[in-house]
Amino acid sequence: MWRAGLAGNFSYELPFGHGKAVLGNATGFLGGLIAGWQLNGILSAQSGFPFTPLVGSNQSGNGDSRAPDRVSMNPGFSGPIIVGKPERWFNPQAFVLPIAGTYGNAGRDIIEGPGLLEFDGSLFKTFRVRELMSLQFRAEFFNLLNHSNFGLPIISTFTASGAATPSAGLINYTSTTSRQIQFGLKLNW
Repeated sequence: MWRAGLAGNFSYELPFGHGKAVLGNATGFLGGLIAGWQLNGILSAQSGFPFTPLVGSNQSGNGDSRAPDRVSMNPGFSGPIIVGKPERWFNPQAFVLPIAGTYGNAGRDIIEGPGLLEFDGSLFKTFRVRELMSLQFRAEFFNLLNHSNFGLPIISTFTASGAATPSAGLINYTSTTSRQIQFGLKLNW
């Protein structure tokens, strides 16, 4: 399965204050207040990781205790396999339990999990204290858009008795944190 990703960043000094395009003649308190601002950002985006729905027990009887047996495709199923919701990422009805002693016919990594989108940003203001000393105020925003980035779903599709697992396809965690904001001061000398 093909995966795609994009990452990029930028840093932009705002054009305010002495010698800049906006209020370039400002001096004194106003000049010091509006000059020295910098805007920064990092964008990360990627498609989801592929995964394989599994039986949840050793249906093939090969002795592998990790229970990595794949499911079989349900020939009577029609409709989308990927539902795309955190409470049910994929439809377990698209699969059936393979006959005991056999391996399932579903391919490897046939379902793609949720993708990731995150934008981090920051705003810096540098104050000149002395000729070789400055103080920088920093406001940093992680996951600025507060986008929910979900983890992989539960891939065990059947119980050992052959019943469908109620949690099959459920996503019960996020792969990134919610929006976080922090402020700081940095002294450069």
